[in-house]
Amino acid sequence: MERSEALALLLQYNQEPFHIQHALTVEAVMGWYARHLGYGDEEAFWRTVGLLHDLDFEQYPEQHCVKESEILAGLGADPRLIHAVASHGYGICIDVKPEHEMEKVLFAADELTGLIGAAIKMRPSKSTKDLELSSLKKKFKDKKFAAGCSRQVIRDGAEMLGWDLDRLMTDTIEAMRENEDQIIAAMAEYE
Repeated sequence: MERSEALALLLQYNQEPFHIQHALTVEAVMGWYARHLGYGDEEAFWRTVGLLHDLDFEQYPEQHCVKESEILAGLGADPRLIHAVASHGYGICIDVKPEHEMEKVLFAADELTGLIGAAIKMRPSKSTKDLELSSLKKKFKDKKFAAGCSRQVIRDGAEMLGWDLDRLMTDTIEAMRENEDQIIAAMAEYE
């Protein structure tokens, strides 16, 4: 699926700027990880998975991951894409287990991007550019902060990857930092 096609599909099912920004953020983070983990030749696919992972969430929150699988299958999407986007809901809303390293990255980083996004909203800069790991770890430990972001999912994702939390957090901050300006510029169209 071409990026323009994936973006049009995302926008067909999502109008809320928050959901669009999250999709663009996860798309960029997945691209960063593809390059840094040695999957540069698959970067476009990783990015598409990130862009479409919450395709159904705004309209079908009670059927999340199930409905997006149906939508994508109905469009004749690559079964790898369908499996990948569904797998980020493993153990939460669907029984599709992350198998490929890319799916495990999505599982771990999706929830973490939400926590990082909440953390930077509290900063004077409103930016990842000056966010330190120690600051994020404090927010992670505070169960009342961004309570909707599951710390257990983040821990489980790091464990699936065989990484410690510091590596997952550091890398995801860096991925968001590197792409922050382009996401802000892209969001100007949707707000």
